[in-house]
Amino acid sequence: MTDTKLRDAIYGTAIGDALGVPYEFMERDTFVCTGMAGHGTHNQPKGTWSDDTSMALATAKSLKDNHGAVDLADIRHNFELWLYKEEFNCNGRTFDVGNTTANAIIDRKGCTDVMSNGNGSLMRIIPLAFTECTDDEIREVSAITHGHRISTEACVIYVHLARRMLAEPWDRKEDRKAYFERLLNEEKYEAPFERLSRLPELSRDEIRSTGYVVDTLEAAVWCLVTTESFEECLLKAVNLGKDTDTVGAVAGGLAGIFYDFSEFPKEYIRTLRNKTLIGSCLF
Repeated sequence: MTDTKLRDAIYGTAIGDALGVPYEFMERDTFVCTGMAGHGTHNQPKGTWSDDTSMALATAKSLKDNHGAVDLADIRHNFELWLYKEEFNCNGRTFDVGNTTANAIIDRKGCTDVMSNGNGSLMRIIPLAFTECTDDEIREVSAITHGHRISTEACVIYVHLARRMLAEPWDRKEDRKAYFERLLNEEKYEAPFERLSRLPELSRDEIRSTGYVVDTLEAAVWCLVTTESFEECLLKAVNLGKDTDTVGAVAGGLAGIFYDFSEFPKEYIRTLRNKTLIGSCLF
């Protein structure tokens, strides 16, 4: 039986991704996302998700096939099926592939230079929160494509936060801000992640939504801790602009854990494309 919170996290990822696809690369405040839309940057039908969800599904499918164990070769093979054979795709066609990800898959070696700290491993790492894998295994899964310390540690931080939310769900009698402050202060964050512990204090102008992995992690978590519903979180993430689909996807993974599936807008679920493929990859 599929873990229902895994379903929620993956659906949250896919919804945030699909909300952001039409607006990717657009500057903040040059558009307003109010719900699912089609076309835009990538000229895709409404409800289309991108590489963020595809690679998360490829990861989840490997975990499913290996009974929750991390098999790096198998995960890499699924990424190759995605890139070369157009499997794990929403509409049967690969689009919006990051340069670091593509180069790492083609060369069969993760990129480790400091300039390769895009968000291409963070966006796909959420399935590991539902396994018993170690921090080193999280780092190794990141390093299939993104092997620099900043990228691997971002993935560890994200999985840890997701696991804490799973282990200690929000008691709605508790103040939301206090809940998140407690979760974010359970670990000591070293540079360049030191701002995470004080995210609730930051203003929108202080949040960056570029493809840099630290910016994406901060933006996604900030959207969750400064909003009061699943929909508000994801719309806030997309409306930050620039890397809209990935910030939406990373925020959506956490929002899917935090909220109940019943709180997801039914229209978003109805519009989301290729739910059959999503369901087939869950474990």
